[in-house]
Amino acid sequence: MIEEKHSPGLGNYKEGIVLSAWTLVLNLVLGVIKLAAGVLGRSSAMIADSIHSFSDCATTVAVIAGLKMASKSADADHPYGHEKYELIFANILSIILGVTAVKIGYDALQVILTGSYGVPGWAPLAAAVFSILVKEGMYRVTLRKARKIGSVAMEADAWHHRSDALSSIGAFAGILGARLGAPILDPLTGLVVSLLVLKVGIDLYRKSVFGLVDSSTDEATVAEIKALLEDVDGILAVSSLKTRVFGASAYADVTIKVDGQKSVEEGHDIATIAHNRIEANLPQIKHIMVHVEPMTPIHD
Repeated sequence: MIEEKHSPGLGNYKEGIVLSAWTLVLNLVLGVIKLAAGVLGRSSAMIADSIHSFSDCATTVAVIAGLKMASKSADADHPYGHEKYELIFANILSIILGVTAVKIGYDALQVILTGSYGVPGWAPLAAAVFSILVKEGMYRVTLRKARKIGSVAMEADAWHHRSDALSSIGAFAGILGARLGAPILDPLTGLVVSLLVLKVGIDLYRKSVFGLVDSSTDEATVAEIKALLEDVDGILAVSSLKTRVFGASAYADVTIKVDGQKSVEEGHDIATIAHNRIEANLPQIKHIMVHVEPMTPIHD
Protein backbone atom coordinates (compact mmCIF):
# COMPACT_ATOMS: atom_id res chain seq x y z
CA MET A 1 0.00 0.00 0.00
CA ILE A 2 1.31 3.44 -0.93
CA GLU A 3 0.83 5.84 1.96
CA GLU A 4 -0.19 9.46 1.60
CA LYS A 5 2.17 12.15 2.76
CA HIS A 6 1.41 15.57 4.18
CA SER A 7 2.23 18.52 2.01
CA PRO A 8 5.23 20.58 3.15
CA GLY A 9 3.08 23.66 2.54
CA LEU A 10 0.90 22.90 5.57
CA GLY A 11 3.73 23.61 8.00
CA ASN A 12 4.46 26.91 6.27
CA TYR A 13 0.92 28.10 7.02
CA LYS A 14 2.20 29.00 10.50
CA GLU A 15 4.61 31.46 8.91
CA GLY A 16 1.67 33.06 7.12
CA ILE A 17 -0.32 33.33 10.36
CA VAL A 18 2.57 35.10 12.16
CA LEU A 19 3.07 37.56 9.29
CA SER A 20 -0.66 38.24 9.05
CA ALA A 21 -0.80 38.98 12.79
CA TRP A 22 1.93 41.61 12.35
CA THR A 23 0.14 43.21 9.40
CA LEU A 24 -3.06 43.31 11.48
CA VAL A 25 -1.30 45.38 14.16
CA LEU A 26 0.25 47.70 11.54
CA ASN A 27 -3.13 48.23 9.89
CA LEU A 28 -4.72 49.21 13.19
CA VAL A 29 -1.96 51.73 13.93
CA LEU A 30 -2.05 53.08 10.37
CA GLY A 31 -5.82 53.42 10.44
CA VAL A 32 -5.72 55.46 13.66
CA ILE A 33 -2.98 57.74 12.28
CA LYS A 34 -4.86 58.40 9.03
CA LEU A 35 -8.16 58.97 10.82
CA ALA A 36 -6.55 61.52 13.16
CA ALA A 37 -4.83 63.26 10.23
CA GLY A 38 -8.07 63.34 8.25
CA VAL A 39 -10.07 64.84 11.10
CA LEU A 40 -7.42 67.38 12.10
CA GLY A 41 -6.62 68.28 8.49
CA ARG A 42 -10.27 68.43 7.37
CA SER A 43 -9.70 65.86 4.62
CA SER A 44 -12.62 63.64 3.64
CA ALA A 45 -10.28 61.71 1.31
CA MET A 46 -7.97 60.81 4.19
CA ILE A 47 -10.88 59.85 6.45
CA ALA A 48 -12.13 57.52 3.69
CA ASP A 49 -8.60 56.17 3.32
CA SER A 50 -8.48 55.40 7.04
CA ILE A 51 -11.70 53.40 6.70
CA HIS A 52 -9.97 51.45 3.92
CA SER A 53 -7.17 50.59 6.37
CA PHE A 54 -9.65 49.44 8.99
CA SER A 55 -11.29 47.22 6.36
CA ASP A 56 -7.85 45.65 5.86
CA CYS A 57 -7.95 44.62 9.51
CA ALA A 58 -11.15 42.68 8.90
CA THR A 59 -9.72 40.91 5.86
CA THR A 60 -6.50 40.04 7.70
CA VAL A 61 -8.53 38.47 10.51
CA ALA A 62 -10.29 36.40 7.84
CA VAL A 63 -6.91 35.39 6.37
CA ILE A 64 -5.65 34.22 9.76
CA ALA A 65 -8.83 32.21 10.30
CA GLY A 66 -8.49 30.67 6.84
CA LEU A 67 -4.85 29.72 7.36
CA LYS A 68 -5.63 28.18 10.75
CA MET A 69 -8.37 26.05 9.22
CA ALA A 70 -6.19 25.03 6.27
CA SER A 71 -3.31 23.99 8.54
CA LYS A 72 -5.41 21.38 10.35
CA SER A 73 -4.47 17.76 9.71
CA ALA A 74 -6.82 15.36 7.97
CA ASP A 75 -9.48 13.75 10.16
CA ALA A 76 -12.40 11.34 9.83
CA ASP A 77 -14.73 14.04 8.47
CA HIS A 78 -12.08 15.58 6.21
CA PRO A 79 -9.84 12.71 5.05
CA TYR A 80 -8.22 14.89 2.38
CA GLY A 81 -7.40 17.72 4.75
CA HIS A 82 -8.80 21.24 5.23
CA GLU A 83 -6.90 23.25 2.59
CA LYS A 84 -10.05 24.25 0.70
CA TYR A 85 -11.21 26.34 3.65
CA GLU A 86 -8.39 28.70 2.76
CA LEU A 87 -9.84 29.08 -0.74
CA ILE A 88 -13.27 29.85 0.72
CA PHE A 89 -11.80 32.70 2.76
CA ALA A 90 -9.88 33.87 -0.32
CA ASN A 91 -13.16 33.95 -2.21
CA ILE A 92 -14.72 36.10 0.50
CA LEU A 93 -11.74 38.46 0.48
CA SER A 94 -11.95 38.90 -3.29
CA ILE A 95 -15.58 39.96 -2.88
CA ILE A 96 -14.56 42.45 -0.17
CA LEU A 97 -11.97 43.86 -2.59
CA GLY A 98 -14.65 44.25 -5.24
CA VAL A 99 -17.05 45.98 -2.83
CA THR A 100 -14.21 48.26 -1.66
CA ALA A 101 -13.47 49.19 -5.28
CA VAL A 102 -17.11 50.02 -5.98
CA LYS A 103 -17.32 52.14 -2.81
CA ILE A 104 -14.18 54.11 -3.72
CA GLY A 105 -15.48 54.69 -7.24
CA TYR A 106 -18.96 55.67 -6.03
CA ASP A 107 -17.64 58.19 -3.51
CA ALA A 108 -15.34 59.72 -6.14
CA LEU A 109 -18.18 60.00 -8.64
CA GLN A 110 -20.43 61.65 -6.06
CA VAL A 111 -17.81 64.31 -5.39
CA ILE A 112 -17.51 65.04 -9.13
CA LEU A 113 -21.29 65.22 -9.65
CA THR A 114 -21.95 67.43 -6.64
CA GLY A 115 -18.79 69.53 -6.97
CA SER A 116 -18.29 69.29 -3.21
CA TYR A 117 -14.57 69.91 -3.24
CA GLY A 118 -12.66 71.03 -0.16
CA VAL A 119 -9.18 72.33 0.68
CA PRO A 120 -7.56 70.12 3.34
CA GLY A 121 -4.55 70.91 5.52
CA TRP A 122 -0.98 69.58 5.34
CA ALA A 123 -1.32 66.79 7.92
CA PRO A 124 -3.25 64.47 5.57
CA LEU A 125 -0.45 64.81 2.98
CA ALA A 126 2.14 63.54 5.45
CA ALA A 127 -0.18 60.73 6.53
CA ALA A 128 -0.71 59.73 2.87
CA VAL A 129 3.04 59.51 2.21
CA PHE A 130 3.55 57.43 5.34
CA SER A 131 0.66 55.15 4.36
CA ILE A 132 2.02 54.65 0.83
CA LEU A 133 5.43 53.54 2.11
CA VAL A 134 4.07 51.25 4.83
CA LYS A 135 1.34 49.63 2.72
CA GLU A 136 3.61 49.05 -0.27
CA GLY A 137 6.09 47.34 2.06
CA MET A 138 3.31 45.21 3.54
CA TYR A 139 2.15 44.29 0.03
CA ARG A 140 5.59 43.09 -1.06
CA VAL A 141 6.31 41.09 2.10
CA THR A 142 2.85 39.50 2.19
CA LEU A 143 2.86 38.62 -1.52
CA ARG A 144 6.30 37.02 -1.23
CA LYS A 145 5.13 34.89 1.69
CA ALA A 146 1.84 34.03 -0.06
CA ARG A 147 3.68 32.69 -3.10
CA LYS A 148 6.13 30.79 -0.90
CA ILE A 149 3.40 28.86 0.92
CA GLY A 150 0.91 28.85 -1.96
CA SER A 151 -1.80 30.77 -0.10
CA VAL A 152 -4.50 32.38 -2.25
CA ALA A 153 -6.02 34.08 0.81
CA MET A 154 -2.71 35.72 1.70
CA GLU A 155 -2.29 36.79 -1.92
CA ALA A 156 -5.73 38.40 -1.74
CA ASP A 157 -4.69 40.17 1.47
CA ALA A 158 -1.47 41.33 -0.19
CA TRP A 159 -3.44 42.93 -3.00
CA HIS A 160 -5.71 44.51 -0.42
CA HIS A 161 -2.57 46.15 1.01
CA ARG A 162 -1.64 47.32 -2.49
CA SER A 163 -5.16 48.69 -3.01
CA ASP A 164 -4.75 50.67 0.21
CA ALA A 165 -1.42 52.02 -1.05
CA LEU A 166 -3.08 53.03 -4.32
CA SER A 167 -5.90 54.61 -2.37
CA SER A 168 -3.35 56.62 -0.39
CA ILE A 169 -1.66 57.71 -3.64
CA GLY A 170 -5.04 58.91 -4.85
CA ALA A 171 -5.64 60.70 -1.57
CA PHE A 172 -2.20 62.34 -1.77
CA ALA A 173 -2.76 63.49 -5.36
CA GLY A 174 -6.20 64.77 -4.55
CA ILE A 175 -5.15 66.59 -1.40
CA LEU A 176 -2.14 68.14 -3.13
CA GLY A 177 -4.25 69.03 -6.15
CA ALA A 178 -6.84 70.67 -3.94
CA ARG A 179 -4.18 72.80 -2.28
CA LEU A 180 -2.72 73.74 -5.66
CA GLY A 181 -6.07 74.79 -7.09
CA ALA A 182 -7.23 71.61 -8.88
CA PRO A 183 -9.53 69.82 -6.44
CA ILE A 184 -11.05 67.61 -9.14
CA LEU A 185 -7.83 65.57 -9.16
CA ASP A 186 -8.95 63.89 -5.95
CA PRO A 187 -12.12 62.22 -7.28
CA LEU A 188 -10.60 61.50 -10.71
CA THR A 189 -7.71 59.63 -9.11
CA GLY A 190 -10.19 57.81 -6.92
CA LEU A 191 -12.01 56.52 -10.00
CA VAL A 192 -8.78 55.17 -11.49
CA VAL A 193 -7.88 53.49 -8.20
CA SER A 194 -11.31 51.88 -7.98
CA LEU A 195 -10.91 50.29 -11.42
CA LEU A 196 -7.48 48.88 -10.51
CA VAL A 197 -8.77 47.41 -7.26
CA LEU A 198 -11.83 45.98 -9.01
CA LYS A 199 -9.64 44.15 -11.55
CA VAL A 200 -7.55 42.61 -8.76
CA GLY A 201 -10.71 41.48 -6.97
CA ILE A 202 -12.07 39.82 -10.11
CA ASP A 203 -8.78 38.04 -10.82
CA LEU A 204 -8.54 36.68 -7.27
CA TYR A 205 -12.20 35.63 -7.32
CA ARG A 206 -11.61 33.58 -10.46
CA LYS A 207 -8.46 32.02 -8.97
CA SER A 208 -10.22 30.96 -5.77
CA VAL A 209 -13.20 29.55 -7.67
CA PHE A 210 -10.94 27.48 -9.92
CA GLY A 211 -9.39 25.93 -6.81
CA LEU A 212 -12.79 25.13 -5.29
CA VAL A 213 -14.10 23.34 -8.39
CA ASP A 214 -11.12 20.97 -8.67
CA SER A 215 -9.50 22.54 -11.70
CA SER A 216 -6.34 20.93 -13.02
CA THR A 217 -2.87 22.18 -12.12
CA ASP A 218 -0.84 24.32 -14.49
CA GLU A 219 0.65 22.77 -17.63
CA ALA A 220 4.20 23.08 -16.27
CA THR A 221 3.39 20.80 -13.31
CA VAL A 222 1.74 18.24 -15.59
CA ALA A 223 4.79 18.27 -17.85
CA GLU A 224 7.10 17.76 -14.84
CA ILE A 225 5.07 14.76 -13.68
CA LYS A 226 5.24 13.16 -17.12
CA ALA A 227 8.98 13.79 -17.39
CA LEU A 228 9.63 12.18 -13.99
CA LEU A 229 7.52 9.15 -14.88
CA GLU A 230 9.34 8.67 -18.18
CA ASP A 231 12.60 8.23 -16.24
CA VAL A 232 11.25 5.35 -14.13
CA ASP A 233 12.54 1.96 -15.31
CA GLY A 234 9.72 -0.45 -16.03
CA ILE A 235 7.10 2.08 -17.12
CA LEU A 236 6.26 1.39 -20.75
CA ALA A 237 3.67 4.15 -21.13
CA VAL A 238 1.50 6.63 -19.25
CA SER A 239 -2.06 6.06 -20.40
CA SER A 240 -3.81 8.56 -18.13
CA LEU A 241 -2.86 11.52 -15.94
CA LYS A 242 -5.31 13.69 -14.01
CA THR A 243 -4.55 16.47 -11.53
CA ARG A 244 -6.68 18.67 -9.32
CA VAL A 245 -5.88 21.70 -7.23
CA PHE A 246 -6.65 21.33 -3.52
CA GLY A 247 -5.96 24.57 -1.64
CA ALA A 248 -2.23 25.22 -1.67
CA SER A 249 -1.54 21.67 -2.81
CA ALA A 250 -2.67 19.32 -5.56
CA TYR A 251 -3.61 15.68 -6.06
CA ALA A 252 -2.74 13.53 -9.06
CA ASP A 253 -4.00 10.21 -10.43
CA VAL A 254 -1.92 8.38 -13.01
CA THR A 255 -2.28 5.10 -14.85
CA ILE A 256 0.97 3.50 -15.96
CA LYS A 257 1.51 0.46 -18.18
CA VAL A 258 4.11 -2.15 -17.29
CA ASP A 259 5.18 -5.43 -18.84
CA GLY A 260 2.28 -7.86 -18.43
CA GLN A 261 4.68 -10.70 -17.75
CA LYS A 262 5.93 -9.10 -14.55
CA SER A 263 4.57 -10.29 -11.21
CA VAL A 264 2.14 -8.29 -9.10
CA GLU A 265 4.95 -7.52 -6.66
CA GLU A 266 7.21 -6.23 -9.45
CA GLY A 267 4.42 -4.01 -10.78
CA HIS A 268 3.82 -2.67 -7.27
CA ASP A 269 7.52 -1.88 -6.83
CA ILE A 270 7.53 0.12 -10.07
CA ALA A 271 4.43 2.05 -8.90
CA THR A 272 6.08 2.76 -5.55
CA ILE A 273 9.20 4.14 -7.23
CA ALA A 274 7.03 6.35 -9.46
CA HIS A 275 4.97 7.54 -6.46
CA ASN A 276 8.01 8.40 -4.35
CA ARG A 277 9.81 10.14 -7.20
CA ILE A 278 6.86 12.45 -7.93
CA GLU A 279 6.24 13.43 -4.31
CA ALA A 280 9.95 13.88 -3.55
CA ASN A 281 10.53 16.21 -6.51
CA LEU A 282 7.22 18.07 -6.60
CA PRO A 283 6.30 19.33 -3.09
CA GLN A 284 3.11 20.90 -4.44
CA ILE A 285 1.75 17.40 -5.09
CA LYS A 286 0.22 16.34 -1.78
CA HIS A 287 -0.48 12.82 -3.01
CA ILE A 288 -0.33 10.89 -6.28
CA MET A 289 -2.27 7.69 -6.81
CA VAL A 290 -0.51 5.30 -9.19
CA HIS A 291 -2.58 2.65 -10.97
CA VAL A 292 -0.83 -0.18 -12.81
CA GLU A 293 -2.10 -1.83 -16.01
CA PRO A 294 -0.45 -4.75 -17.82
CA MET A 295 0.84 -4.27 -21.35
CA THR A 296 2.35 -6.63 -23.83
CA PRO A 297 5.68 -5.05 -24.87
CA ILE A 298 6.43 -4.75 -28.57
CA HIS A 299 9.67 -6.53 -29.44
CA ASP A 300 11.75 -5.74 -32.52
